[in-house]
Amino acid sequence: MSRPTAGDDPSLENLLGLDGMRLVLNGEGYWVKIDAVRVPPSPERPYGIGYTLTLHAPDGGRLLGYDNAHPVRLGRGPGAAKPTVHDHRHRGEAVGPYQYRSAADLLVDFWGDVDAVLSERGVR
Repeated sequence: MSRPTAGDDPSLENLLGLDGMRLVLNGEGYWVKIDAVRVPPSPERPYGIGYTLTLHAPDGGRLLGYDNAHPVRLGRGPGAAKPTVHDHRHRGEAVGPYQYRSAADLLVDFWGDVDAVLSERGVR
């Protein structure tokens, strides 16, 4: 599958419209932050957007995050691949690549993981 480019994604404007959103999810204090801005298309971000979507615990600690703010090293130790992947997911301490397909898919994937994390914590 080829990587998406800036003109390929009709759902991009929907994600950009969420820039700056802070949403408290329940009475227990869990909250989501979404930042999404246009950036010049580049090999790292061919779809022309910089994004950070995060789920936070009541104490402010990040539980989950999707972003393309920096490259991610794939693997550990001297044999690890050089950092070239920018789209990635943080879940707890684990960081792994994320296959960006579209802004709509990013939101679906993120909210699915939010539901999973909250379910694991017994939050509904």
